[in-house]
Amino acid sequence: MISLITLIALIAFQTASRTMSPMRYRLLLLTLCLPLAACGDDDGGGNVSCKSDYWDGTYGTCLPDNWVVIDSETLRQRGVPGDTIVAFQSEVPVSGQFPTVTVTREPLIDVVDPEDYSSASVRAVTVLPGYQELDTRETNIAGEKVHMHVFKAQPAEGETLRRFFQVSTVAKGAGYSVTATTPVSLDDALENQVLLILRESIFEGEEEEE
Repeated sequence: MISLITLIALIAFQTASRTMSPMRYRLLLLTLCLPLAACGDDDGGGNVSCKSDYWDGTYGTCLPDNWVVIDSETLRQRGVPGDTIVAFQSEVPVSGQFPTVTVTREPLIDVVDPEDYSSASVRAVTVLPGYQELDTRETNIAGEKVHMHVFKAQPAEGETLRRFFQVSTVAKGAGYSVTATTPVSLDDALENQVLLILRESIFEGEEEEE
């Protein structure tokens, strides 16, 4: 069964790899190998519909049926790094794993173009063990043209390969990465669910502009 905390450590590593010193970068990579406690352009929408809206003042999206929110306070209690602001988990296991989506946020010192930030995120995960790109396509997230990166990798050496869907962008001086993880083999229904969550993402400041 997939460990949500292992997944979030992976995403924290991906985010930090763009900004940390080489020494801290290597130390964070090592944390992916520690045993962690488990927690129980096509449209891609298919027949999946939004069952509930999520908005916390910083990030929002649309959740399909049978997806639940793991809020930032719960994540902090589990020792998850502070740049992970929310996570979502399907209540339906697939091949012994619970599909998840995590959202990370990092303040940016310099002005960064959303497409450049997206490209940097794609490069950052290529060091993961077993990494193989499956697809990279252009998509629009919160009005910005970015890359949707689909790849498979191991969170750490010896762990099961998993499939990841990731989009990254910039909003109001912060960088965001929204990453879904699933079994390597998945059906269209599950793929459409995670694509819905990723593509419906909105960020702080967008509501004011509307």
